[in-house]
Amino acid sequence: MSQKKSTVRHRGIYLLPNLFTTGAMFAGFYAITSAINGRFESAAVAMFVAMILDGLDGRVARLTNTQSEFGVQYDSLSDMVSFGAAPALVMYLWAFGSLGKLGMFAAFVHMAGGALRLARFNTQVEVADKRYFQGLPSPAAAAILAGGLWISLEYGYDVESIKYLVLVTTIMTGLLMVSNFRYSSFKEIDPKRKVPFVVAIAIMLGIGFIMAQPQTMLFVLAVGYAISGPVVTLVLRRKWHNRKHESS
Repeated sequence: MSQKKSTVRHRGIYLLPNLFTTGAMFAGFYAITSAINGRFESAAVAMFVAMILDGLDGRVARLTNTQSEFGVQYDSLSDMVSFGAAPALVMYLWAFGSLGKLGMFAAFVHMAGGALRLARFNTQVEVADKRYFQGLPSPAAAAILAGGLWISLEYGYDVESIKYLVLVTTIMTGLLMVSNFRYSSFKEIDPKRKVPFVVAIAIMLGIGFIMAQPQTMLFVLAVGYAISGPVVTLVLRRKWHNRKHESS
């Protein structure tokens, strides 16, 4: 009897973290359908909602000790929909319709980059340095595109005048995802650790700035994070060369 119960428990899945993953995937799906119907602002917001839910599912799983291999794989499939396919299709429907095959190529580069990024992450998850991601994480790549779209709509930019800039940005996000640049994972930050009062005030002000101008601040943060990859990689390589020179 006990063996049977353990088998059933092993085959089951944990509901709570997977609900957040399902919500993130639905937000990505909603972004696609919104763009098809011409509601591009809703599409941009939906992609940011997907990022929030995607960030919560792993933390909820760790807090409730409900991590599972199923959850890892399901999260990757959800990320592919929300941060690979959704941004690519939204950008194509918004800016690339008049560019023909060139626009299709740019959208595909982003989507393929997201798929390759996730596949590489899954195969290296056991051996990779937990402090860094290899390649731009797909949520950050999607944030650049969604933030740029949201800003353009907020300030009334004519999409025809910026479509080539959007095209280059979309290709760059795809390439950054499959690059060897290292991006901080922020996993060394312990949320349970005490921080100075000044840090708490800075966090509060940061949240206030984001809430006041979410489209601008989220875009700036995403672009800044994308730029940090080459900088961090250069610094790490320089340290490695210095250590190698000192040891020799």
